[in-house]
Amino acid sequence: MTMGLTIGYVAELEQFHPTEAVELSAYAEQHGFSGVMAADHFQPWVPAQGQSPFVWNVLTALGERTTGDMGPGVTAPTFRWHPAMVAQASATLAAMYPGRHWLGLGSGEALNEHITAQYWPEAPERINRMFEAIDIIKKLFTASLAGKDAKHAGQFYKLESTRLWTMPEEAPEILVATGGPVTAKRAGKVADGLITVGAPLEKISMLFGKFDEGVRESGRDPERMPRALQIHLSWAPTDKEALANAMHEWPNGGMKFPKADIRSPFEFEQMAKLVRPEDFEGRMVISSDPDVHRSAIQKYVDLGFDRVYLHNVGRNQREWIEVFGRDVLPKLSR
Repeated sequence: MTMGLTIGYVAELEQFHPTEAVELSAYAEQHGFSGVMAADHFQPWVPAQGQSPFVWNVLTALGERTTGDMGPGVTAPTFRWHPAMVAQASATLAAMYPGRHWLGLGSGEALNEHITAQYWPEAPERINRMFEAIDIIKKLFTASLAGKDAKHAGQFYKLESTRLWTMPEEAPEILVATGGPVTAKRAGKVADGLITVGAPLEKISMLFGKFDEGVRESGRDPERMPRALQIHLSWAPTDKEALANAMHEWPNGGMKFPKADIRSPFEFEQMAKLVRPEDFEGRMVISSDPDVHRSAIQKYVDLGFDRVYLHNVGRNQREWIEVFGRDVLPKLSR
């Protein structure tokens, strides 16, 4: 079974008031985008972005205003949340909008998760916590669909006997965000699909290979697993504007170091002063030429992604949606 290609819209909740983000998502759908990925942030990356609404409220509004797929890209079921709460939020959304919601999960960043002032562990523990959380969410989905209770006592979490009383007919797909080989293989064993962000093609190819290994070890077929990609890009009518938008709105895209331990948008703002235009090279396409963007996106599609969600980092969303809806989306193919 080969999946078709869908090109979705990233509702950038760090940049837009939730009402505007929902309106832009509906506008994107009218121009050929299919589906919406929305970030689960407590804070924006840098103060200039200016917003950070609660993702589950926004997803519900998207359910009312659009018709495509939707999910958080991604939520961390580990620090701000007990996994049971993420399971309940996801199950409710899937019950309200059948067949449309997927659950994107990741291991979290201090920027959002450290707000509850818990100890912030190193990456290996964060990843172990995420996989234990996935175990709990899957137990709850499976038991609840069977009309039974689930319980859990693990290294990081406890769950008393309970079930989700509101469930969709089918549990939401769980897509796991992965950036490294070990996580990719573990994700393949337990997840329904993979989410990643734009990275060098050889790195993604390696992640796919590890993910597929894990899928096969779990006795399933990798060909049936969705592979979702979020791409940050900067398009504007001139190259100069496109670069200015990237530098001002999305300097984090030019930061070539792991960002998961940084706690404040104001710290990112200080680091942003060190970002130079050349730092975006190989990390984000900045161009006024829609065909340059189309070619870059097509390379990812050729690699095997079937769901691509595009984020134009500038405020020029409507103009960008119109241009890409006309000149880019129709020319992309699997």
